[in-house]
Amino acid sequence: MAYRVGMVWDSAFLQHDAGEGHPERAERLVAIREALIEEGMWERFVQVPTREATREELLRCHTAEHIDQVMAARGRSHVSFDPDTHASLGTVPAALRAAGGSMDLARAVWRREVERGMALVRPPGHHAERDKAMGFCFLGNVALAARALMAEEGATRVMIVDWDVHHGNGTQHILEDDPRVLFVSLHQYPFYPGTGALEEVGVGRAKGHTVNLPLPMGMSDHDYRLLFQSWIVPIAEQFEPEMILISAGYDAHRRDPLAMMRLSTGGFASMAYDLCAVAERLCGGRIAAFLEGGYDLEGLSSSVVATLRVFLGDDVDLSGEPQLAGAASRAVLEASKALLAVYGFKG
Repeated sequence: MAYRVGMVWDSAFLQHDAGEGHPERAERLVAIREALIEEGMWERFVQVPTREATREELLRCHTAEHIDQVMAARGRSHVSFDPDTHASLGTVPAALRAAGGSMDLARAVWRREVERGMALVRPPGHHAERDKAMGFCFLGNVALAARALMAEEGATRVMIVDWDVHHGNGTQHILEDDPRVLFVSLHQYPFYPGTGALEEVGVGRAKGHTVNLPLPMGMSDHDYRLLFQSWIVPIAEQFEPEMILISAGYDAHRRDPLAMMRLSTGGFASMAYDLCAVAERLCGGRIAAFLEGGYDLEGLSSSVVATLRVFLGDDVDLSGEPQLAGAASRAVLEASKALLAVYGFKG
């Protein structure tokens, strides 16, 4: 079956310059777009226009002081927020359009203007905290999309799956006290930013709605597949989300220079396939992905192409690499099941 897939892409995203030699560079989006054109896929997407997020929208996830700090960088050639996170003349317009486009894509999928969607945005967002920029991120694109759905569309159960190799600390901390959100993160651990321990399960009424799967380096396609099929899919079925949002980072790819995982392009396609199948069963098909990390241009572009082929309904090789899931991922799986059973989730 073929699906209508919404796409967020804007040349403004190319104007954000994080500095010479920085891994989060405009060439990432250029490589993705060129790969999609080469594969004959670019014209198959429904382009969702971008716009700058409003202050009122940003206040759903960020403090006024943080928004002021980001806006103060507008028109300045260089501002450092931390040793890894730098703004240039094009950064604030890009960040505001990434946030606005992400929210509008989520709304378009919710309203069935398109059936699925992907926001190819930069700067990324999942490390941005309520009150600070960090980890290449200024504004929480996925968190803002979730809050827009809840504030404007009446959503009551939104599932966020973060498969970036780094823990989505910003998304977690912004939403960890909201029982309407189920946040699941698979990430290398211990690793930047140092958060995402198994015991971080949410706050207050939302305890049990944060699911962290901290993984040692070297995990393969089959380790991730074990966690998806034996735990993430069953959790989704118990939560019964109305829409699934993916923080789609591709830095767990075996080619990526910033991490030490062993996912292949087929491994990312398999995760996308599993989540699309869940969306079809539980969400009326509603699913959208938002670009986070991924810094090897070949690994990134091929994996985004594979993800979008799954979204479009094309035939995709899901076999991945032949390694079997190991003891480490099984141990994380069993520990998470035991911990989350206290809050009512059962694998």
